[in-house]
Amino acid sequence: MTASPQSRFAIIFVFITVLLDMVGFGLIIPVQPALIEQVANVDVAHASVIGGWMFFAFSAAQFLLGPTLGNLSDAYGRRPLLLLAVFGLGVDYLITAFAPSVGWLFVGRTLAGVCGASYVIANAFIADITPPEGRAKAFGMMGAAFGLGFVIGPALGGLLGAFGPRVPFYAAACVSLINFTFGYFILPETLAAEKRRPFEMARANPVGTFRIFAQYRQVLPLCMVLTMYFFATSVYPAIWPFWSTAKFGWGPSLIGTTLAAFGITMAVSQGLLTGPLVKRLGEWNLALVGLVSGMASCVAYGFASGLPWVLVILIVHAPEGFVHPMLSAMMSREVPENAQGELQGGLGSLMNVAMMLGTVFYSQAFGYFMQENPIYVSPGAGFFIAGALLAITLLALLVFHHSQRKT
Repeated sequence: MTASPQSRFAIIFVFITVLLDMVGFGLIIPVQPALIEQVANVDVAHASVIGGWMFFAFSAAQFLLGPTLGNLSDAYGRRPLLLLAVFGLGVDYLITAFAPSVGWLFVGRTLAGVCGASYVIANAFIADITPPEGRAKAFGMMGAAFGLGFVIGPALGGLLGAFGPRVPFYAAACVSLINFTFGYFILPETLAAEKRRPFEMARANPVGTFRIFAQYRQVLPLCMVLTMYFFATSVYPAIWPFWSTAKFGWGPSLIGTTLAAFGITMAVSQGLLTGPLVKRLGEWNLALVGLVSGMASCVAYGFASGLPWVLVILIVHAPEGFVHPMLSAMMSREVPENAQGELQGGLGSLMNVAMMLGTVFYSQAFGYFMQENPIYVSPGAGFFIAGALLAITLLALLVFHHSQRKT
């Protein structure tokens, strides 16, 4: 069945929306030290502490609001919630661009977290219009949008940041508001009125969401695996700029470039390879390949001696991008169609609470292992810890898969 032009435009809009979510996440990384130093009038050491708590505010907002947005979309439809989130993201970029104080930077990061949860609704939108057997590929495309956003965000931040740390946010605000206008005219509603359900606050909070998930077979164990994965891989936003500066002496431009290269490898692997590899290997095996790749890459980053090695590792690292879409696709088949928004909201909250705690953990670990201590002194220690945690995650998935084959 051929998709209508309106449907194709709607999918483009959703892809761009998810892309912009990740652009906003990556945009601030290369310019964050300079922006905080400028606004707070502090040195880089104090700026890193403030930056860690800004990330905490961002993730906390996504954790708390992800289930609410997902459930609201199950009650009132995908279109109004998605448009509201996109418009709010544009406003957030303007707040950050004009922020006169650290308090306003926190307001901007918090609003970015709330509106950045739009990927929850975007995933529910995709689930509405995609049959179950095609969702692994569709979620892979959304994963490609995440990867591409992580290309554009750091690259844009590094490029425009040369004109001042606020300039990238003016550009991002313009793109978000243009996307809102585009979506207002072409985005259809995908959740029919008869499939909607009343909004219930008990279901629209993280704890309520987790209780409801207990009734769906396989969801909770896979949620545990996904949470462990998110916690382990939060090492990258937590310490990449600090690790690369301390170990290699990189500046913002090179930090942004390597993060962009990271996003390119993820986008290419997910966008081009997910469909063919799912058909050949299956969702379970592809998730396992991704975890092995992530574990090996973390250890390799810890031992890397310079830029050439990092670029080689980025290629080896690419298959890790399969983990999230494969596990999401498996879980989406375990819940009814009118609970897809709730599922994606819960998964979004899991991701953000894991990254929220993981970022704080790895930031503290980086500081500890960069100073004299009785254990080990190295800027790469955080990557070794992440590799060990991914090994435990891989073991948990293997145990669960084995138990499912026996039943």
